[in-house]
Amino acid sequence: MSGSGRSYAAVDLGASSGRVMVGRVGYGALELSEAHRFPNRPVQVAEGLRWDVLGLYAGVLDGLRAAGQVDSVGIDSWAVDHGLLDADGALLGNPAHYRDARTEGVAEKVWATVPAEELYAATGVQYAPFNTLYQLVAARSSAQFAQARRLLLIPDLLTYWLTGEQGTELTNASTTQLVDPRTGDWAYRLAQRLGIDLGLFAPLRRPGDPAGLLRPRVLEETGLDGPVPVTAVGSHDTASAVAAVPAVGGRFAYICTGTWSLAGLELAAPVLTEESRAANFTNELGLDGTVRYLRNIMGLWLLQECRRAWGEPDLGTLLREAAGAPGLRSVVDAGDTAFLAPGRMPERIAEACRSSGQPVPGTRAEVTRCILDSLALAHRRAVADAQRLADHAVDVVHVVGGGTRNALLCQLTADACGLPVVAGATEAAALGNVLVQARTHGLVGDLADMRRLLVRTQPLTRYTPRGDTGRWRDAETRLALR
Repeated sequence: MSGSGRSYAAVDLGASSGRVMVGRVGYGALELSEAHRFPNRPVQVAEGLRWDVLGLYAGVLDGLRAAGQVDSVGIDSWAVDHGLLDADGALLGNPAHYRDARTEGVAEKVWATVPAEELYAATGVQYAPFNTLYQLVAARSSAQFAQARRLLLIPDLLTYWLTGEQGTELTNASTTQLVDPRTGDWAYRLAQRLGIDLGLFAPLRRPGDPAGLLRPRVLEETGLDGPVPVTAVGSHDTASAVAAVPAVGGRFAYICTGTWSLAGLELAAPVLTEESRAANFTNELGLDGTVRYLRNIMGLWLLQECRRAWGEPDLGTLLREAAGAPGLRSVVDAGDTAFLAPGRMPERIAEACRSSGQPVPGTRAEVTRCILDSLALAHRRAVADAQRLADHAVDVVHVVGGGTRNALLCQLTADACGLPVVAGATEAAALGNVLVQARTHGLVGDLADMRRLLVRTQPLTRYTPRGDTGRWRDAETRLALR
């Protein structure tokens, strides 16, 4: 790359691992490499399931040290979870994990004050039992919450430790169920009705806003020469991943694959109809005023948990065997919250098949094929429903994220949707993170310009639908009649 290029550290935190990637961007050029990867292991303690956020922060520091000198740093992670700080800015315990059981039954208490229909009309956020709103209601009677003077979402918490500056990045804030997607500001009236003090949140930031400079102590620990700015990016990893969809034109759907599958459309305005709420679509904010209109699907979590139960067998072998297993023999609802908690996943999948009168998968290959067929079927339903509800037709589906490595899932998704699938970029969240930082230095332009650069620089694989979609339609009907 020419000397006019710059280097950016993208801290990208997922549910099972974190990594620091280095992106090098020049005019018409984009390269990405991994500097450091580290585990993200939630811990079950007496009070519940918690994130080891100090371990994550140590991994970030190690990654910045390995990255070498960079022109900026950006952080993205999963959504909804947060840390609470006391009046001195000290963390009040490890953040609760979204899979923790503390929010069970909380949504019904919220709906008694603000009915679900009104909640959706105000925020456009789909129902999920772990939404930040429900976490706050579950926690507010605790001694820890009584001491809290500041709430920082996970990327903002790490940014605070790096810089000493507090802020709340908008794309992630939009997942809290406390933001009005029409205004891009807090839903003040809703929060007041529910007794939630929005003063707990730091001021809103938007992608591209400055988020402070690395503190002298951080520079010392990482060996970097200051000043090194931290830039607010699309700090919800899905926002960064959607920004890195290598699409030219607007007639596309996307599926961000990994532990979760996030399937939907990029729109100019939210869809807040009752029909949209009933279909459990969410309206989250993206780059440049866009709306991520999508449905959460359980994703490759199902297969990850099965592999863990089986002692981590080789994934490539499993997928080859699954490709030879009968297709659509049994399917489950990949969005069912029955699969949310960890543990006993093969048994739970077997029970779901048994209770719905379908053949019970008997081998690891059959369980794997059931999972992949079920995910492809969920992708089909989400893409079709999104087009109908938003009145926005598409002619291609872009798959980005870790699932792009799973050729069988990509092909099954093309078959199920009856649309071509373009797979890539694999490191979409990190690439979107890097490109927002690069934009602050004028190396790329608007969202369309970012995507043109991705098309030119990233390896992409196209999957053409095989046969008609009749078998998938029959499986969809069978699942709906459970």
